[in-house]
This record gives sequence, C-alpha cells and structure tokens, in this order.
Amino acid sequence: MSNGAATVELKYFSFGTAGKKVLSKSLAVGTKTGYRLYSLSSVDNLDQIYENAESEDICIVERLFSSSLVAVVSLSSPRKLRVCHFKKGNEICNYSYSNTILGVKLNRARLVVCLEESLYIHNIHDMKVLHTIRDTPPNPAGLCCLSTSSDICYLAYPGSSTTGEVQIFDAINLQSVSMISAHESPLAAMAISHQGNRIATASERGTVIRVFNIADGTKLYEFRRGVKRCVSICSLAFSIDGLYLCSSSNTETVHVFKLDDSKEIPQMPEEQQSWMSLLSKAVTASANYLPTQVTDVFNQGRAVASIHLPFQGLKNICTIVMVDRVLRLLVASSHGYLYVYNLDIEEGGESTLWRTHRLDGQVDVLDSPKPIKSNEGNTSKLEKNLKTEPSNLDIGPAVALDTNHTAEDYLDDTLSVANPIGSYAGALRGYHSPNQSDADNHIDSLTDLSEDRFKLNDDSEFPPVI
Repeated sequence: MSNGAATVELKYFSFGTAGKKVLSKSLAVGTKTGYRLYSLSSVDNLDQIYENAESEDICIVERLFSSSLVAVVSLSSPRKLRVCHFKKGNEICNYSYSNTILGVKLNRARLVVCLEESLYIHNIHDMKVLHTIRDTPPNPAGLCCLSTSSDICYLAYPGSSTTGEVQIFDAINLQSVSMISAHESPLAAMAISHQGNRIATASERGTVIRVFNIADGTKLYEFRRGVKRCVSICSLAFSIDGLYLCSSSNTETVHVFKLDDSKEIPQMPEEQQSWMSLLSKAVTASANYLPTQVTDVFNQGRAVASIHLPFQGLKNICTIVMVDRVLRLLVASSHGYLYVYNLDIEEGGESTLWRTHRLDGQVDVLDSPKPIKSNEGNTSKLEKNLKTEPSNLDIGPAVALDTNHTAEDYLDDTLSVANPIGSYAGALRGYHSPNQSDADNHIDSLTDLSEDRFKLNDDSEFPPVI
C-alpha cells in the first residue's frame, strides 16, 4: 500500500497494447506537466524509459506496442493529435479535427481517433485518413476499442446512447460487420480479445459482464460482478491467451473471470465461502421451482480470483500479464501508483499484493511481501502463447508535418516516400504536381500507400524498448 499522500495526479494512463507474440508490459501516463513512459521489466523494477516535460497538460497518450511511436493530445489543444517518435524527439505529424478528441486507439495497421459523434480511421503507415464514420450516437466518454491484431482488425463503438448496443466495424476492409445488443443500459466499458474474435462489455449498471463472439454476435459468457450495488466499470482486459478477463471499477474490488467451456470455479475453503455461493447451491437444487429470471442470475459465472485495492472511488485500469514467469494482475490508479498482484488461478480466491510502484518518476518500491514460487500449473499455457503468437477516401482533418527537418531527413528516415512529386518531401525539394489542388497540397503528405513510411516492422526505426 502507499505510505503517504498521492505523489502525482494522473490525467490519463494506458497499458501498452499487445504485439504479435507478447503482451507489452509498458505503461503510459499523462500529467499536468507532460507524459512519462514506463516498462515493467520485473515485479521489482518499473523502469522509466522516457519523460516528456513540456509543462503541458496531457489528456491522452497512447503508445504503439513497445515501439517509439506515441500519440499525444493536450488540454491546451484538445482538437489536435500529435504523433511523435519519442526516442528521436521528433514530432512526425499532427492532425487537427473539428471537435475535441475523446479517444485514440492504434495497432500496427490502423490509428483511430474518436470524437463525440464521429470516428476517423487512419492508415498508420502514412497517417492518411482512409475512412470517416460520421453521425454516430453521442459518445461523450469517447468509448471505443480496437483489435490489437492487425490481421483481424475490428473497431467497436457504441451503437446507441440509450441502450447497450455495440457496433462492430472492420477497420481493414472499411465496412460494417454487425451490431450486438449487449445490455439494456448504455455501455460503460469494452475490450476486444488479442485474438480479435471476442468482445467483452459492461453497462453503466456494472453488475453483469458479457462476452460475445464478434463474427456472429453470439453470447458466449455472462459473469455477475455483484448484486448488492451498481458500480462504474473503469476497465476490462483480456489475458493474451484469451482465457482470463479482468475488470476494475470505482469500488475497491477487481475481479478476474475464467473463460472456458467447463466454467469450473475453484472451491474455496468453507470459512471463505460467501452467502452468495451457498445460496447458489440451494437455487441449483430447486431450479425447477423458481422463475427463470431468478435461476438465470445464479447460473451466471463468478470470479475465479479477486483483489482488494487499498483505495476506492478513484479511476483505475487493469491488465493481466506474465511477469517473472508468474501470472500477474496490474492496476494503475489516478493517484499515481501501480499495484502488482500475484494471481493464483489454481487456488482462486483473494490475490496477494506483490509490489507497489510510484508513478511520479521516483524509484521507490513500497511493498515487500513474502516471496512466492512460480506455479508451473498456471503458467504453462500462457507461456506457450507468449512464445508463439477499398472505400471512398475521406479527406477528414487538416494535417501538418514537422518542418524543422530537411527534405533529406524525410526521404531517408521517418517520412521517406517513393515518389517526391505530390509529397511533403517533394514540396520541400520544389517539386509540384501540376494537377494537384492547394487543398491537396495542404492535407495530403504522400500519395504512395504501398510505402511503409513509418517502417513499423523495422527495428532500426522503431526498436523495441526493454
């Protein structure tokens, strides 16, 4: 637990997205004075790999996997998205939109910008706007999620502002896929599995979490988070193998659910069994004598593990990762701490706090609980997965590129293009297309979509940060 007052107020925080083979253990945090990037190399070491101290109030910062590419939005310019290469200290480009940016999601194929009533889909290799989804239902929270997989690249966003409808959009083929009626109340949280085939949802009531098959909208699992009270779900996250789902809320409890066909819940010792589990057994025995609505409640899955945070009422996010060959649950909170818990899936029940790290740039391990040994039973399946793993063009927002570099810098490095004519680098060299309008010259930074301008798969351009 923390041993003092809050060290820093986080305006925004996000765990790194998943790569092709491993789940990134990185954390990006935005503060009133810039943003910081962290990497959890082990439970004892949270390394600050970058700090941007611009004295600028950062409201959104998203990092692409473990690369050097970050997308940043500040409160001073809430309509402008800046895409930066933090290792080189370059601003690659910036886009201005017609309204406040509420959310940014990215993978190796697409970058999605969410406004209150529209979404812009960019090709991340050149940042060109490929498609705009206009006139979406009001989405003041900027709720949306994007597959981490660039092969099965689904985008999900609310399909209604009054009910819990989820609209699924294919961000590669740029076409609508399906609409899922997930809840009666409006949506509060969503997450797509790293395989790209399942989506988890929670409504504003926060009592039930559901998991659907994205392809056909079939409901696969239904988990009851609680029956005593309605809560605000802060985040949902799948483990990289898709076997576990965690959820956090504005309460002190974080739940972990298991997604398998057997739905077997580990039995806790009798003294730890809650009144809910005992009542569930009684209901099962008398199912034929009770209304269907009642038995449905008790047939819903329960959490296989849970943790109790040392705070409540604060915004937080959670994720499940493998650290030091042990399955861990990470929770980052808005008052500036990262909590690391050990997950014992075999035994279930309450998980133990392993470490607490400060997120104010100070190197300080605040907890030293008793050591535990690696449970090979819980890690083998995850370790296997860790070791293996054309539409009309919408011009969209205005774009500006960094002009503090020579044409040669762009041609040879970050903004290289195949054909200088009609490109930003070509304009710097003095080449102009005779058929290109002023608007095209202003907004279009290149014309060859086949060129991977950002070289996302080139380690010399975006080397992994360990």
